[in-house]
Amino acid sequence: MDEVLDIRIRKNMSIVELIEELRNSSAFMAKHLAEACKIFEEMILDEDCFVFLSFTANLVATGIRGVISKMIERGYLDAIITTGGAIDHDIARSLGGKYYAGDFDLDDKELHDKDIHRLGNVLIPLDSYGLVIEKFVRQNLRSFLEKEKTVSPSRLCSIVGGLLNDDKSILRQAYLRSVPIYCPGIVDSSFGTALFFLAQTEKFQLDLFSDMKELLDIVYSYKRTGALIIGGGISKHHLLWWNQFKDGLDYCVYITTATEYDGSLSGARPREAISWKKLKPSSKQTFLFCDASIALPLIAQYCIEKIG
Repeated sequence: MDEVLDIRIRKNMSIVELIEELRNSSAFMAKHLAEACKIFEEMILDEDCFVFLSFTANLVATGIRGVISKMIERGYLDAIITTGGAIDHDIARSLGGKYYAGDFDLDDKELHDKDIHRLGNVLIPLDSYGLVIEKFVRQNLRSFLEKEKTVSPSRLCSIVGGLLNDDKSILRQAYLRSVPIYCPGIVDSSFGTALFFLAQTEKFQLDLFSDMKELLDIVYSYKRTGALIIGGGISKHHLLWWNQFKDGLDYCVYITTATEYDGSLSGARPREAISWKKLKPSSKQTFLFCDASIALPLIAQYCIEKIG
């Protein structure tokens, strides 16, 4: 057993030093945050490990978008699995869509009358979201889809990343670093809806199976795989699903605020994934019950200070 030590804070303390102090406290989620930093650092430094990141779209509507794009730029990630809404928010913000700080307790009827969407305590004007994305798809993807009649979601993400001119864009940084973005639920988004309407005239098909084959090839091609999983839903499940074919992940960090007691995937702990053979019993893993908008910047900054 580790003794619970008092956390010592001081002026000009680095994030690495603070995380080490949290590790020494050996208590509650502070210890788990320290474990998450260490495990993520280990999987990045393991040259035989392929590192996945999965996350949900809501994070891209926040300042976490800049954290994820920086992690891609630093070379910490080898592939991303996310939802269609993540593509929406990244395109909208890259094209100048304005997102504003709001409040959880604002009057939603009043926001409706003003054409303002509320995502938690983030406010998104109507003209900063759907219309921007639909116009982008019509103007930029039509000529491409006239020639390429079968296209995978990962290929579409790469094409869009190449068209965006925003260094804070997740899609842009992934394109520049050749990091594939897999989006199994791509049609569940404004971007996907715009593609659907475009398909009525251009008659192209979405090829989901080629992305599935790529993921299967990845898990069989690497000695070890690791994952930083934020939130739940389709992106979390898709990541875990394909790793079961090689007996599970070797490293895993879960970050969520969902509960496991309703049987949901979003709240399921790593130990449950072991029963499904999606996570190896010998894996290095931890679970962090925390808002990712708090935890992820700390984990990323820890790695920047430790790895560069």
